[in-house]
Amino acid sequence: MRLFAAVLPPEDVTHELAAEVAVLRALPGADGLRWTGRPGWHFTLAFFGEVDDELVPDLSDRLERAAHRTEPFPLALAGGGQFGHGRALWAGASGDLETLRLLADRAEAAARKAGVPMGEHRRYKAHLTVARSRDAVDVRPYVESLRDFTSRTWTVAELALVRSNLPRSGVPGEQPRYEAVARWALGGAG
Repeated sequence: MRLFAAVLPPEDVTHELAAEVAVLRALPGADGLRWTGRPGWHFTLAFFGEVDDELVPDLSDRLERAAHRTEPFPLALAGGGQFGHGRALWAGASGDLETLRLLADRAEAAARKAGVPMGEHRRYKAHLTVARSRDAVDVRPYVESLRDFTSRTWTVAELALVRSNLPRSGVPGEQPRYEAVARWALGGAG
């Protein structure tokens, strides 16, 4: 299974972002970007890639412990930025980013301890991808438009293990499908 650990924003927050993305999509050149859809909006904490089925139970147990050791925390979507000269346009976050980063580190450590090959550790940067491009694109107008965007603040109360189902139809623009296969309450509640 192709898996990753994530924080999933609530529906009303993704609705706020969708309204902002509609403004971005009206900007010149927006049709040259591949826009992600609301079902795929998430903060990836740790990307695991293809995980052998026999590793999933141990990974799940370790992620559950990581969730229980992390208290719920406030988060909002805020601002935006880019990676790779416009190859990824993203909305950022505000709130308790230290705890978000801690949860990301714990998710990565859980995978390593479960035997999932994780490659090189990188400092976590909170981002929710809203568009991609195969080529370098000047996305400064989009980043500028996102600068003053802030959603309502919500309390992150769970860690999700998400399965990514890559497109198979060959239809241009088809999005990956994401499915939360497990969720654990933060702080041990529930």
